[in-house]
Order: sequence, then structure tokens, then C-alpha cells
Amino acid sequence: MDCGFWGKLNRPFFIQAPMADVTDAAFRRIIVKYGKPDVLYTEFVSADGLILADEKGREILKKDLLFSDTERPIVAQFFTSKPEIMEKAAALAASLHFDGIDINMGCPDRGIEKQGAGAMLIKNPKLAQDLIAAAKRGAGALPVSIKTRVGYNKNELDEWLPLLLSADPAAVIIHARTRKEMSKVPAHWDLITEAVEIRNRLKSKTLIIGNGDVMNLDEAKQRVVETSADGVMLGRAIFGNPWLFSGHTPTLEEKLSVMVEHTKMFEELLPHKNFAIMKKHYKSYVEDFSGAKELRAELMETRNADEIEDKVNAFLKKKSSVV
Repeated sequence: MDCGFWGKLNRPFFIQAPMADVTDAAFRRIIVKYGKPDVLYTEFVSADGLILADEKGREILKKDLLFSDTERPIVAQFFTSKPEIMEKAAALAASLHFDGIDINMGCPDRGIEKQGAGAMLIKNPKLAQDLIAAAKRGAGALPVSIKTRVGYNKNELDEWLPLLLSADPAAVIIHARTRKEMSKVPAHWDLITEAVEIRNRLKSKTLIIGNGDVMNLDEAKQRVVETSADGVMLGRAIFGNPWLFSGHTPTLEEKLSVMVEHTKMFEELLPHKNFAIMKKHYKSYVEDFSGAKELRAELMETRNADEIEDKVNAFLKKKSSVV
């Protein structure tokens, strides 16, 4: 099995998780600048939409696959329940020169599950295997990975993981909760240890990567020690913290300056997206300091990057005059 770039990574490695309307091209470029992880992922993209939509719809979705060479290695993540569509989407990703392809088999969104995709694939292991095979056919030399959960309603690793490993993906990223648990309970990191043991028992070369509740790089390194996983994927901890993978603790001025830079990047790269998407980031950038609540309220009323910059400059000027 050719693991592609995965096999060249120093272990342990640390990865930025794919998150819809969060880890878009603008935020990824900011992350790369201030604390690049070992691997980046696109937001997840509908393979059905990419292949079956009209030309206008396809072009909009392809913008979610925008990336720069500074982001390498970067993986395109897709969701679908149709092997023939998965094969075509993987071929498209290969033609766009991605470094890898990932199939989402863990998303609990009901709309995606109704399509038979995401976490619903845990209930349909034969289809999951067919999707991996289809992705491999389309991907050519690119490695194929899977992001999934430990089970649907209960821990099913003993049955689920061997079925995935039999299809020889380059890596399996395991969110250490069931679909039923969503993110409502602490992640079960003991099950990542179990996943590694299953992989080793089967003499598989697939990499096992843990995911869930890891808030900083030190904690990620400790999880590797505890579980013997090959790497850790960090998700929600990146909100308002593009320094996550560098370990740097920013000053308030740095944080607000980068928030403005992020907003300008969003407008430049993603003019087709609703500006309201940026506002979820402001809740994370603007917290835990005096005046944060008031500034955050002002930012929620803005409509563009210039207004954001004006509000931040006024806040910092007022703050310096008080000091």
C-alpha cells in the first residue's frame, strides 16, 4: 500500500480538522501563516454536487476546493453514498493536484445521513468499502483516508474498523465518540488505544489518528503517548486561535490584528460567501478580556472588513488611552 505523503510525515503528526464554514481557504491561509499544522484539510464538499450540479453549481462548489501551495500537504474531503460519484470526485481532486483524498464517514448531520452518507455509512460497511475502492480508482496515485467515529449507537470498533482496514486506506481518523453521542460527552480516548491495538493485531499499515476534545498541542502530544496513535487531529481548538499548532500565545493586539487580516482575506478569496460566516469567528477571537462583550456586539453589526478594522482600531485606541 502506497501511503503517499502520509508515509513521509514524522510521527507523531498533528492535523487541522475539516469544519464546514470554518476551515475555508481564507482561514487556512491565516493558519499556515501563524502556525502551520503537519496536514491541512478542506471543508467537506458534496461529491454529488460537484459531479451532478449544473455548471454554475459546480463552479461554486469548486471554490470550496481552492487552495495554495503553502498549504501542502492538503487533503480534499468529500461526502457521498455513490461509489461512481466518489470515483469522479476523486479524479477531479487529483486533477486539481491535491495531496490526498478523504471520505467523510462520521458527520452526524441528518441531511447528509438522509443521503446515506456521513455517519450513516457505519451502518452500511459494504458500501463504505465500495466507496474506498472507488476513491482509489479515481485518485490514481493519491492516498485515500477515512474520517469516522467509533460506532453509530455504541462502540463498534471491533467490527467497523477491521472492515475499513480491509480496504487498505492510507489513514483512518477516528473521532472518539459514537454518532449518537455527537459531541455531548467527553471523547473516549481509551477507544483510540483500542483502535491502534486492532490495527496492530491485523498487521495493517494504515495510520490511526485520534480526534476529539484536544485543546492544545501539549495535550495532543500527551494523547499520542497514552494511545500510541500515529497522530492527532485538532478541530474546535482552532477557533480564534490560528497560533494553535505553533504553541504561541498572542497578545490582545495580535489577536485583534489577525482577526482583521482574516476578515480581509475572507473578502478577497471568498466574495461569493455570506459575510455572516465570518461572524462566528469573532465570537472566538473576541473573548476573555475587558470590553470583549461590548466589542463583540459592535462587530456583529458590521458588514465588511473596513468596518471591522475601524471598530478594532477605535477599541484599541480607547483601551490605550485608558491605560
